[in-house]
Amino acid sequence: MNPSKRIETASDAVELRLRVRLWRNKGARIALVPTMGALHEGHMALVREARARAEKVVVSIFVNPAQFAPHEDFARYPRDIAKDRSSLEARGDADLIYAPATAAMYPQGFATHLSIDGPAAGLESDFRPHFFGGVATVVAKLLLQCAPDIAMFGEKDYQQLLVVKRLVKDLDLPLTIIGVPTLRKPDGLALSSRNAYLTAEQRQVAAHLNRALRSVADAAKSGVAIPQAEAEGGAALLQAGFDRVDYVAIRDAETLAPLRVLSGPARVLAAARIGGVRLIDNMSV
Repeated sequence: MNPSKRIETASDAVELRLRVRLWRNKGARIALVPTMGALHEGHMALVREARARAEKVVVSIFVNPAQFAPHEDFARYPRDIAKDRSSLEARGDADLIYAPATAAMYPQGFATHLSIDGPAAGLESDFRPHFFGGVATVVAKLLLQCAPDIAMFGEKDYQQLLVVKRLVKDLDLPLTIIGVPTLRKPDGLALSSRNAYLTAEQRQVAAHLNRALRSVADAAKSGVAIPQAEAEGGAALLQAGFDRVDYVAIRDAETLAPLRVLSGPARVLAAARIGGVRLIDNMSV
């Protein structure tokens, strides 16, 4: 670690590829940490893990419009690249920030969009049908532009993690996707940039999301039928003060296929809304 290290910025793919090529010529192993900015300690955990596995670390900061529906929070999504830079420089684990403009990623006439099935089916796609197409498109571009050896994604967005792994495998991209465990507050709330939207009262309610997941996982492991455990988890969230529960679901940990009984590694995933804030979380069963 090299605290207070000044980090330079690449603003387009040409600059990024030039820097990566220079590192490659010196034999460096390269890691990419894709983010949308508004960096918090969860992101820093990804960067630390990247530093432990590679000589050079690129952190991309790009709020991707393709993964937001018109009614969602693209316009108000928190953006403060100066603060993000300061946070990265204070920790010293990143070597380059890649911060392309929207026009650089999606220039006029851009007409290619990826479609993905498999782990993208259901759950988030039932409520945000646009989401994984936008994620797959931007992640593919970032991976092709940077050409890293590894890329880090948080397990908090577990369905997204599996979607990205499927994308890399299906397109024969020569890198490894590394999932990093979720970082949490002492009360269990998963760190998220959208937590900044929560009022003090909503913040107290939000902590019940992780508790409900634990209860669902424990119930399923104790023999409670999966549909019953899921229903009880959703009811618990509503009782705790959430306004709406999009889903509480126990799925196969590798494919996210629905399960009738526990027969191997599984994951319980949930999405719920409080006020105008939508929170997601998951844990192993």
